Amino acid sequence: MESWSADHYRILQVDPGADVEVIQAAYRVLARRFHPDLAGDDATMKRLNEAWEILGHKDRRAEYDRAHANGGQPAAAAIVTGAPATRPVSPDHAGAPKGRAFGTVLTYGRYEGWSLGQVALVDPDFLEWMRSVPGGRYLRPEIDAILREVHGPLGPGGRFASAGSTAQRMREAGVLIG
Repeated sequence: MESWSADHYRILQVDPGADVEVIQAAYRVLARRFHPDLAGDDATMKRLNEAWEILGHKDRRAEYDRAHANGGQPAAAAIVTGAPATRPVSPDHAGAPKGRAFGTVLTYGRYEGWSLGQVALVDPDFLEWMRSVPGGRYLRPEIDAILREVHGPLGPGGRFASAGSTAQRMREAGVLIG
């Protein structure tokens, strides 16, 4: 079952210009995280499989990209209306960024529109993952610096130690907590 309406790049949290190796790496990491046999979600795993089935094959990906070149609109309609093509927000998007922005702003995935610093305050595990996959390795020095600033020095096992509670870090960053 192939769905051409879903944004498969968002589902796999990769940039539309990513190489197939990056897409495959993202798929494998997410599949390990969301596989139903490992306490994951069956519906999420089905979406991941569907996205990989399309983006992992050269011909299907090219057809998918052509179909979504203008936000799902036919090319003539985009020219006539003059409306800018906007991508719909995925159902698993994290929402509006929280706190003060600092660092590179992500242009794809769950935290699209968030800076690395904002992500570090809310979901440092995501940055730990991002620094290890091919698509995020170029950001590794910046991610390390931000995580070091937010969480302290690199601890045993190559992970950053938590410096204070998440609520405390969020308050310090200016995030309103209920």
